[in-house]
Amino acid sequence: MNRPTLGLLAALCLTSACKEDPVGEMTPIPRPADMPATPEQKAEAPKPAAAEPPPDPSKVVLRWKLDAPTAFRLTTTSSSAAPAPEPKSKKGKKDQESQPEASPSGETDAIFVLQKTESGDYAFRIVPQKAGGEADQGVMSERGFVMDGLAGPLRNVAVLVLELPRDPVGPEATWALGTDLVDMGAVQGFVEKKAERRNQVKLTALTPGENGEQVATLEYDVSERLSGEMRATRAQIRAVMKTAGSKPQHMPHEGHEDGDEGESSQGEPSVVAEMRVKGRGEFLVKAGRWRSWEATLTTRTEGTSLPGTSNGERTLRLTPLDPVPPELLQPQAKK
Repeated sequence: MNRPTLGLLAALCLTSACKEDPVGEMTPIPRPADMPATPEQKAEAPKPAAAEPPPDPSKVVLRWKLDAPTAFRLTTTSSSAAPAPEPKSKKGKKDQESQPEASPSGETDAIFVLQKTESGDYAFRIVPQKAGGEADQGVMSERGFVMDGLAGPLRNVAVLVLELPRDPVGPEATWALGTDLVDMGAVQGFVEKKAERRNQVKLTALTPGENGEQVATLEYDVSERLSGEMRATRAQIRAVMKTAGSKPQHMPHEGHEDGDEGESSQGEPSVVAEMRVKGRGEFLVKAGRWRSWEATLTTRTEGTSLPGTSNGERTLRLTPLDPVPPELLQPQAKK
């Protein structure tokens, strides 16, 4: 083979070698399996999803179970003791034989009906059992939080009876309710000076029941006390002046403007409004309803009155209704 032919073959070999493996190109060396990863590689590595912590066996979730309608009767027994007038003798002394008389106690019934609507909402109806009484209704969450439909004293009763804790709870756990026991918004001229509130429900025991059931025992200690004074409103002052024809000597004091924290005038009547709730209930965890529930509501006022509430004690007691009377389901089913 002559020299030109050998030169051509050598040139072709060099050309093909450059195409397959360019001069100067660096080939990465694979990391051995037993070599630890660098911090950069650790940061780029996908992190596994965090596993949810297992449920605490000492805690339970209290929720209403409304796969089927639920109903219970709420019986309210009220009593108050008011002293009878004390007649005076001819000599001006009090009659020693006169004694305070207890006013007759009254009892009223209403039925709570809880069920899911066609849209999946949790709804309730409060049907009074007295003649001519109109039913009230509202919407609540799965834990019984009243979201719409009630106001005033009736809403407070519904909150006490229906509302359950938001989070899982165990023995000795405490939480608060969405109550507003003393509402002085409708009392004209009231100026609040001091407020004392206590709002606590406690899970005192979690015990086994029949057929694998669990019974959660709840104790209620809720109270609210507002104190202040009554000040005449501008409308009341104008009415007095119009009736008297001129400014009377003993003019009612007008309330301060918003933001004025000045001292009040002397002689303004003091006002106290207080309500306390002490109760106990047993909730069936798996069944999602009350087995029993009872509470005592005590109201005391001085110098005013709470709208829709009178002084004295009221005892509220629940009695489950099983089965639910069909006539109570018809109005709700139509909605």
